[in-house]
Amino acid sequence: MPFGLFNSIGERVENTMLGVSVKLGQRRIAHWTRLLPKVAAYEEELQALNNYDLRKRSFSLRYRVKSREPLDQIMPEAFALVREAGRRTLNMRHFDVQILGGIAMYHRSIAEMQTGEGKTLTATLPMYLAALEGKGVHLATVNDYLARRDAEWMRPLYESLGITVGVIETKMNQVDRHKNYNCDVTYGTAKEFGFDFLRDRLLLRRIGEGQSDFLGGMLGENAAGSEKPTQRPPFFILVDEADSILIDEARTPLIISALPSEAQLVAVEAYKWAASVADQFEEDEHYEYDHEKKTVELIPEGRRLVRVLSKPEAMHSVGMFSIYEYIERAIKVEREYFRDRQYVVRNGEVVIVDEFTGRMAEGRKWRSGLHQAVEAAEEDVEVSVEAGQAARVTIQDYFLLYPQLCGMTGTAATSAPELRKIYKLRTLPIPTNRPAIRQRLPDRVFGNADEKWLAICDEVVELHATGRPVLVGTRSIDKSEHLSTLLRARGIEHDVLNANHIAAEADIVSSAGRRNRVTVSTNMAGRGTDIKLEAGVTDLGGLHVIVTEMHDSARVDRQLAGRCGRQGDPGTFRMFLSLEDDLLLGLGPEKAKSYKEMGESGGSYDRLHTLFRRAQRGMERRHFRDRKVLMYQEKERKKIQTQMGQDPYLDTPG
Repeated sequence: MPFGLFNSIGERVENTMLGVSVKLGQRRIAHWTRLLPKVAAYEEELQALNNYDLRKRSFSLRYRVKSREPLDQIMPEAFALVREAGRRTLNMRHFDVQILGGIAMYHRSIAEMQTGEGKTLTATLPMYLAALEGKGVHLATVNDYLARRDAEWMRPLYESLGITVGVIETKMNQVDRHKNYNCDVTYGTAKEFGFDFLRDRLLLRRIGEGQSDFLGGMLGENAAGSEKPTQRPPFFILVDEADSILIDEARTPLIISALPSEAQLVAVEAYKWAASVADQFEEDEHYEYDHEKKTVELIPEGRRLVRVLSKPEAMHSVGMFSIYEYIERAIKVEREYFRDRQYVVRNGEVVIVDEFTGRMAEGRKWRSGLHQAVEAAEEDVEVSVEAGQAARVTIQDYFLLYPQLCGMTGTAATSAPELRKIYKLRTLPIPTNRPAIRQRLPDRVFGNADEKWLAICDEVVELHATGRPVLVGTRSIDKSEHLSTLLRARGIEHDVLNANHIAAEADIVSSAGRRNRVTVSTNMAGRGTDIKLEAGVTDLGGLHVIVTEMHDSARVDRQLAGRCGRQGDPGTFRMFLSLEDDLLLGLGPEKAKSYKEMGESGGSYDRLHTLFRRAQRGMERRHFRDRKVLMYQEKERKKIQTQMGQDPYLDTPG
């Protein structure tokens, strides 16, 4: 590495650390910067090797690791090998800041790297180093698409160094899972890794009880593939989009259902009946609704109405208290759960749409009967049986099973305290390879949603006329389709990317940075997508991103805005808000109602933009409380079960 380049990196790190106090994390980055010349010192020597000798050099490192040579001593040479392999196979040479990111993750940290800084390539550094131990290393990401894409993209690099690569996908059978877990490096989603952990645990119990032949039938797998565990003992895992997986997804445990009982089959009729009569119940007349806790409770008049309504014969054995709960669930679903927002219907099944990623969360279900209540509200969906639990694990518990845990993301700073407290992980901001010149334009606030959407269309039309590409982010599928209709009426050709258009995702993302391109997307474009600009677009000002509504988490907004201004490219983004936005409920129902009434007169309310960040902080605190409650409950449950000699992952209450 030329000395001047190393010096500029060092200077930028030092400039980043100027201030009244120097944080410990920043001192670590400064210390690790001194390792860059050691990595660079191998470059000329490795470039002189042919492909066979480069691979042979990798095998020699593996032998040294098995001979108990500390990884700290091997790391500079290992990282230099990965850099050279990337240059040869992918025509991508790791930047010095990517080397820093790799060192940070090796030292059990969350590397916070901005959009476009090459996190996928950076991950190969600690993954390769850990893989030298031969115990199997995992990379967990947010969906099957990214797991498959990143594994195939990086496969030539790994294989040139003698490292095998596997991928775990949702619909993969047990035989293929076992084969892919036996690879040196395995990519997959957090939920698939977690579910396989639970399946293996169930299998081991049944083998111990001499009942292993029945497991395949219960889990829907062939017996031959179910006769042995798929995973090796947890060793090393790198979590991509760490804040999304370790924080956002941690609110819902992973659960494998047990076989249903007769009583649970009877419950299906109760769900259907409750959904059919829910619209007869009025707020304040029949029930009270807590806007903060989002709970429904029948009042005496509502309970009287429940008692007089006719019910199917199958419900005669259901107690009245349980019937009240069915009605309360049905009312909650009618108020809060909407098709093409919280869920979509695919092949006769209700599939959750993840609010943070905009993608379908296949395999996940809402708890406490809510999923069945949603199914009952849809005419073309069969109500599934709410079965008991055969096994469960929380995201927190699962990842803490790994002796070596690390991660990377573009938006972890605001979650650093929670990541440190729960997972014992430091969050370290990595300097950018080139200075970021992304610009935030002033927020626009309107009295109602209709005015907001018209203003968004006006801005798209104006920028489209200049040739600049525009990415518009929406919060749900139905809103992306609504905006699409408005743009078509204005004669603007555009692409739509949401959970209904997954097949075209790669093509849409690859072309979103071209001249005159307009892309309307849900949060699917907010994580893991790399929008590259066509030649000449930088002269026009780069990509412009429009955020049509703030999310419950500021990190989601930052991810979307981060699609522009990658690797020193120009780019701008702007937020469009309205006093009808759901986020203002974070201020409380009464305040949200008063602001909505204020906006009925129309016009601009730009001066009120700070309200939305305040409401957002309220929602973030609420979600944080939910995660703390879940962690406390799980901790207490595990403590009691351990004292009773039970397996805390299998012996769970239904």
